[in-house]
Amino acid sequence: MKTIFFTGGGSGGHAISAITIINKIKHKPNLKIQYIGSYDGIEKKLVNNINIEYKAILTGKLRRYISFKNLVDIFKVFLAIFQVLFFLMCKKNKDSLLFSTGGFVSVPPVIAASLLKIPVYVHEQTSRIGLANLIASKFAFKVFISFEETKKFLPPSKTIFSGYPVRDECYQENIILDKIKGIKLKEIEKPILFVTGGGNGSDLVNRLLEKNLNILKQKFFIIHQAGINHLAKYQRYEDSDYMAIDFVDNIIDIFKLSCVVISRSGAGTVAEMIALGKPSIFIPLKIAQKNEQYHNAMAAQKILGSIVIEEDRLNDVDILSEIDKIYKIANTKIKTNPIRATDFIIEQILR
Repeated sequence: MKTIFFTGGGSGGHAISAITIINKIKHKPNLKIQYIGSYDGIEKKLVNNINIEYKAILTGKLRRYISFKNLVDIFKVFLAIFQVLFFLMCKKNKDSLLFSTGGFVSVPPVIAASLLKIPVYVHEQTSRIGLANLIASKFAFKVFISFEETKKFLPPSKTIFSGYPVRDECYQENIILDKIKGIKLKEIEKPILFVTGGGNGSDLVNRLLEKNLNILKQKFFIIHQAGINHLAKYQRYEDSDYMAIDFVDNIIDIFKLSCVVISRSGAGTVAEMIALGKPSIFIPLKIAQKNEQYHNAMAAQKILGSIVIEEDRLNDVDILSEIDKIYKIANTKIKTNPIRATDFIIEQILR
């Protein structure tokens, strides 16, 4: 029986990457999967939803600057290492390995596994490696990366370009999602414009749409992921050409049905657009760590011809003209031939 310990959290992106891999291997015979995460992070909820055994540990934030909080959090990290050491000693076997997708919670498991000579594999989702994964890379046997340009931050001997483990739906032609708010999506006559700032929404993206809503409705049916905290405000605009939503499970299907997508450029969204071969308009989050969303978006521009509009330039850009540019190539699916990252990573770690 081979035991794989997964770790990663603090944001949905870290956890979802791990869960995408877990879902493809959890029914394999002679394989046991366990997840190590924080007591109250989003990863706990996501992992519990797929019925995988979960070990909660302390976590301390890693900062690149001097702060008194670092002393407290370093103490938490040391305690967490001992928590994980005890857990791994009880659960490991000779074929065990640990797979980390980053985030602060992943550092103690990586260090503990290394101390116990358990092979460590790391996956970096973004184009700019985070501090947790930078630390983890020192202990890793192999580091998988989503973007080719990330290689320059890591030792070549242990770095493998794998791509980002997107959901299988990205490679399937069929569309499962039938209705949203009672509206049959396939019966919408106008081309669909999907505008999203993510599950929590983006005030900047929302205001950009609000400013141009009446003009855009003349040409498009608009699905607007306004975010849970902004939903009530934008529901008042709903009519036969516009709907506001907060969250949808089958977002890949909305991507497929949409002629134009306007979005932030988190690593997961960019990877899904690349897998779908769908040029989009990306508005990178300016305050993202190491400006990673900008670099993610530029990778999509290079591969797909996507349009990248930085926040500081929004007032100087004719957004209607940019939407029209993407709309004109909406029916041209770009053949990207991406690596199926999930399958590739599984093949590498189960060798």
